[in-house]
Amino acid sequence: MKTEAVYFVGIGGIGMSAIARYFINKGVYVAGYDKTPTDLTKQLQKEGADVHYEDNVALIPASCLDKEHTLVVYTPAIKPSEHKELAFFIQEGFNVLKRAEELGALTRDYKGLCVAGTHGKTTTSSMTAHILHQSHLDCNAFLGGITMNYGTNYILSDTSRYVVIEADEYDRSFHHLTPYASVITATDADHLDIYVTEEAYLESFSIYSNKILPGGFLVMHTGLKMKPNVQDGVTIYTYSREAGDFHAENVNIGNGRIVFDLVSPLGNITGIELGVPVIINIENGIAAMALA
Repeated sequence: MKTEAVYFVGIGGIGMSAIARYFINKGVYVAGYDKTPTDLTKQLQKEGADVHYEDNVALIPASCLDKEHTLVVYTPAIKPSEHKELAFFIQEGFNVLKRAEELGALTRDYKGLCVAGTHGKTTTSSMTAHILHQSHLDCNAFLGGITMNYGTNYILSDTSRYVVIEADEYDRSFHHLTPYASVITATDADHLDIYVTEEAYLESFSIYSNKILPGGFLVMHTGLKMKPNVQDGVTIYTYSREAGDFHAENVNIGNGRIVFDLVSPLGNITGIELGVPVIINIENGIAAMALA
């Protein structure tokens, strides 16, 4: 199927809007629904998306009614039984995918550099994308926040084979990804409405670690409860501020600045200064440099 139009149910979500921007940049017609106008949906409209704010099948643009050439993407936060438009697309036999399924499909042919974990994902993935985007390698990126550097949650490169992805554990979304490499920042139990128990939450991260492709690597924060289950040929590293394969030394904090040296298996880097001088960003920066 040649996709000529993509309709997003929940287009204003941070992850959904990044995928919408991907298709806008590819010249595909993009439309969608969201519950209320936001700065993000208004910006998407300026970029070319057709957005409305009422769950009404009659408001779906005609360009999105050809099921042979229309892809429908929806957020797991919306249930088909509770949404008229989504139910319509499913009943009419459209190609309907969850956000995570489409993100996995879009990034499968790239070298995926993924950041998973209970917290620190957005900052670490944004740092990773910035490091690569400023280098000769460049990258694409689907991020879980609007970066200060670029004012967007999507970075496009016409030449790079790398893609930085914020790997969301909600609804087991990250199981649809096939990373070349990944960071796992933390595994403090979360989303227990989905997972119910901490054991199930940790098991989900173990399953995710098995998605990393042979020849790639996993960088885990020290002391995590999860047990990695990587494929043969995947290297495991650890990191933290003070210990692990990647860690900081000679940390100097003062006068609104944080400067430190990075110790790594690949060699040390001295005099690194954080652009956002917050103490927790020492660890986020270490993880980003390890991944990049």
